[in-house]
Amino acid sequence: MKCPYCGHKMDKVVDSREVEDGVVIRRRRECLGCGKRFTTYEYIENVPLFVVKRDGRREMFDRNKILNGVMKACEKRTVSVEQMEELVDKIEQEIRREYDNEISSQEIGEKVMKYLSKLDDVAYVRFASVYRQFKDVKEFMEELQQLIVSQTQKKRRGRR
Repeated sequence: MKCPYCGHKMDKVVDSREVEDGVVIRRRRECLGCGKRFTTYEYIENVPLFVVKRDGRREMFDRNKILNGVMKACEKRTVSVEQMEELVDKIEQEIRREYDNEISSQEIGEKVMKYLSKLDDVAYVRFASVYRQFKDVKEFMEELQQLIVSQTQKKRRGRR
């Protein structure tokens, strides 16, 4: 590390601590040339992740797009902003763990629906209706029937 005061290339770390929940490491350093102290920050380098859209286009992954979609689906529901952000955090962590360079927008949509179905049924149906682009009422009703069956099975397992 080059000293910002004298340009000397040797220093020693005097103090080191995590900030921002361990995402960043803050280090206090002392220059071995001039003796002055300075602070450095270490960040984890995120490899760019691309989303492959339905039409084949690629764009950079943007967690805010997922959050906006979840917020619209949860509008006027009893879901807190913290719950929505936690849901998006889980999805992003899962995506970054499972995919290296790119993921399809369909796979992201499926992950959002998986987590929304556990959080709020109405938000799930709202999101699914936009995401799946139902062509008619019959398709919409089939999705609702699957949700009802899933919820009934969950309740039965909970009674045991």
